[in-house]
Amino acid sequence: MANHFVKKLLYTIIFLSFLSAFGCSVKAQNKTAVTEQQRYQLAANYSRKYRGLSVLIIKGDKTVFEEYQNDFSADKAQMLASGTKSFAGVMLAAATEDKLVKNFDEKVSDTITEWKSDKQKEKITLRQLLSLTGGLDTGDNGKPPTYKDAVNFPVKYDAGTMFEYGPVPFQVFGEVMRRKLLSKKETPLDYLKRRILDPIGLKIASWTHQDGQPNIPSGAFLTAREWAKFGLFLKNGGKWNGKQIVSKKLLDELVVGTKTNPNYGLTFWLNRSNDGSAKVAEKTGGRMQRLQDLLGIEGETTAISKEGVGADLPKDLYMAAGAGKQRLYIIPSMDLVIVRQGKFGRFDDREFLKRLILGKTD
Repeated sequence: MANHFVKKLLYTIIFLSFLSAFGCSVKAQNKTAVTEQQRYQLAANYSRKYRGLSVLIIKGDKTVFEEYQNDFSADKAQMLASGTKSFAGVMLAAATEDKLVKNFDEKVSDTITEWKSDKQKEKITLRQLLSLTGGLDTGDNGKPPTYKDAVNFPVKYDAGTMFEYGPVPFQVFGEVMRRKLLSKKETPLDYLKRRILDPIGLKIASWTHQDGQPNIPSGAFLTAREWAKFGLFLKNGGKWNGKQIVSKKLLDELVVGTKTNPNYGLTFWLNRSNDGSAKVAEKTGGRMQRLQDLLGIEGETTAISKEGVGADLPKDLYMAAGAGKQRLYIIPSMDLVIVRQGKFGRFDDREFLKRLILGKTD
């Protein structure tokens, strides 16, 4: 009986010790847990360090964090650079819904009829054009050609076999839309405003033009709050204030990668694959490429194409991205829209987002 009592007492002491230790552990975890606002601030601090200008976060339909840095402010507009490209994808979705375009796989040569005499160009579809897999020489990222000149750029690869990043396909798309809109006496930018931007109340600060036509790959300048409206419209599946502006089904097509590059849809960067399988054309020449070659570094667009944004980040994350580290991230699974604007610097998407999402700084 005594032995039984001693054993029972011993088990009780061990059990209570376990509860005490576990309780302390829980308290310690609670004490060190990073709150949502702390995560956002960690990300903003990182952005500021690398020449950030703004960080704006919308969760649901509410702005939950907004900070301006390095002498920037809410009323200042910043170039989107290639972040502008994503407006073309939404324009294509709207044009399909409006029957200006049959579908995403309509041939470019149906509109640019002079391409019918070229066996390679004749096959290129609008989907391939805006997923940058059409095979065209895409030109120098820093120098978009005019629409007229873009149409005359040569083909380098068979359509669908290689991903090459650059402005030419977007200027070709501008020419497609220009011709389709002639009877309406609208420019592509007029159509974008009437069909999408005005209904969601998005005000452009300015948009550069070439030869009288809007620069489709890199012409937009927006404040952080205005760019965030575009992200919110996308996150909500094309709805604005309860009204469907563009079909969700069509917008969903924009965030489907290709076999050639799983991490690029139609004008949006994705985070679908981290296995290096993308078939990316390595460019030669151009000022930026020469600098990368000199430094022995891989271009940012090549790195994201091959490895995505981060294996530890949500797979449904997608973004519009531009030079100078302009970013519009949409993460549907987390109900988040994130704007980050910057002025070049050594900013890294994964480092920023792992702070914002995971609260990690290592």
